[in-house]
Amino acid sequence: MAQFFAVHKIAESAWASPYSWAHNNISDLGNALCAVQPEPEPRYICSPRHALMNGSFVTLGVLLVLGVILTAGVLWRRNRTAATARVLLAGAGAGFALVGLAPADTNENQHVLGALLIMATGNIGLVLTGFGLSQRIPSALRRGSTALGATALAALGLFLSHQYAGLGMGGTERAAAFPLLLWALVAGVRGLITGRTDGSQTTPTAQLGRAGRSARAR
Repeated sequence: MAQFFAVHKIAESAWASPYSWAHNNISDLGNALCAVQPEPEPRYICSPRHALMNGSFVTLGVLLVLGVILTAGVLWRRNRTAATARVLLAGAGAGFALVGLAPADTNENQHVLGALLIMATGNIGLVLTGFGLSQRIPSALRRGSTALGATALAALGLFLSHQYAGLGMGGTERAAAFPLLLWALVAGVRGLITGRTDGSQTTPTAQLGRAGRSARAR
């Protein structure tokens, strides 16, 4: 997820005219051509680093799908809700990849499909994630997953109805797309931290400590 935000910054910094998080779509960074885009809000788009941004979309999608697969026995319960959530989140990963492979100004229909997979399918999956995560996962993360998904779905409704609630077109789109990325980032960081904690139990120091206690017991 970190690579996406790093590339986002690089791509927006390359624009000759200022790129706005409030008034530009995320996908504007991946448009292949320089032109005025009339919908959903008029704006001039020219993204010199569009290839880099589209590569980042694809990478993000692949990593999200892999994350859903590899955490099967770690994060998730073994029930239908968890299975459904994982399929929907994997669908969002496929959506990111499709968005990168089909820029909005050259393959609009495929691009829109990818965006819907991210912001509709992915966020429904995020709502279900709160009910599908293992009981070992802190309740704050489980409840937060559902809250993030519900918030993002509400933002998607506003975005599709062109009601931007003072956030602007780009800001409302980000409110619909970024909660999934935030969740993935938090889940990934937690996995790294708990993995290191678990691994520390088998370090040589821990083994010597156990050996010493065993010797004293004898």
